[in-house]
Amino acid sequence: MEREIQLLWLAVVIYVIAGSLAIFAVVLGKRPEKTILGLLVSALLVHGISIGLRWVRLDHGPYLTMFEILSSNVFSLLFVFALAYWRFRAIRPVAAIVLPLMFIMMGWLMLSNPNPGHLPPTYDTTWLVIHIMFGKVFLGAVLVAVGMAGVVLLRAAGIGEQKFSRLPNDRRLDDLAYRFMALGLIFESLMLIAGAIWAQNAWGRYWAWDPLETWSFINWIVLAFALHLRVTLKPAPVRGALLIIAVFVLAFLTFFGVPFISRTPHQGAI
Repeated sequence: MEREIQLLWLAVVIYVIAGSLAIFAVVLGKRPEKTILGLLVSALLVHGISIGLRWVRLDHGPYLTMFEILSSNVFSLLFVFALAYWRFRAIRPVAAIVLPLMFIMMGWLMLSNPNPGHLPPTYDTTWLVIHIMFGKVFLGAVLVAVGMAGVVLLRAAGIGEQKFSRLPNDRRLDDLAYRFMALGLIFESLMLIAGAIWAQNAWGRYWAWDPLETWSFINWIVLAFALHLRVTLKPAPVRGALLIIAVFVLAFLTFFGVPFISRTPHQGAI
């Protein structure tokens, strides 16, 4: 366990260095993009080894305790962001917004209890892993959109207009952000379907409107509504950015709040 924690701390330090460099790059007008990408990849490799060692030691995936869920989500969210960072050069400066947001989750992670939890029989199924993986891709896609939405809002507030001048204009950022939101809707839909199959295997029912199921469905409706508004009413980029932030905040509260306060089978901290 000590080696896992050491590797996790090392990964967090590298993440922080990458995020700090991204902030300085925007402030100073520099372009150390390859260095930032290299740091992200290095941190993900170290973090992945830490998660893998714990997985092998406990013989279950990182989805039981708050510590495991936070660790796996930091990894998955930044993995999706690193892919977007590598693939879409035009949006790379949004790392200065996304990575500091992740620092909050990293701080929460490092303050969490790393002791193992008890694996219920209902969690010992492949469908749970599939369900969780789809959810992580959904959150990662929305996180990338949040980074672009943050730039739009900062520009609207008159903050960092010159610093983010290398990014596309607000309309183009809005379009890219909603492409990631559409990707998020696809994977959230798959998450709900896989979750229903898991529920049938675990509890003999596909859906029971427990708190997490209900709020996950509400989150899906809000995301679909945001995309519908984007297509039909074509709101200004600032309003579109506010919708993206609202979806992310709701998703965060749903997946990092409800499972740990409800007394349903979905309760995560066991």
